[in-house]
Order: sequence, then C-alpha cells, then structure tokens
Amino acid sequence: MKKTKIYLTEAEWRLLIYCLNDFRNKLLEEGRYTDIVDEVMLKAVKAPVKRVKVRPSDGIMAGDSNGIQSV
Repeated sequence: MKKTKIYLTEAEWRLLIYCLNDFRNKLLEEGRYTDIVDEVMLKAVKAPVKRVKVRPSDGIMAGDSNGIQSV
C-alpha cells in the first residue's frame, strides 16, 4: 500500500481528530467495531509536527494567523 503524506494546519488537524472521534462514538452506539478508526486516530495524534513555510503570493490564507500554510 502506498503511503501518502498530508500537511494540515492546526485547525484542520483538530477537525480531523474531532470527526474521527465522532465517527468512533457512532460506531460504538451501533455496537460495531472501532479498530480501524482507533488506528487512524492514533496515527494522527502521534504524527510528527513539521512546520512548512510557504512564500505567500497574495498574503496568507484566511484563518491562518501564524503564517504557516498547508501544502
């Protein structure tokens, strides 16, 4: 299986964790297995943080106050 790297802002990362947790809770309510969701959540939480600076062409993206953008 090919590994893919994604770069997320802090807000995107928080949204990812929130949505995965919400999906996990729905699976638990239905009595279904949550193994795969648990694995993805752990990978997202334990992923190394890499700051990537992008040269702004027209300024920084809306909502990104620290000048670091997702690539």
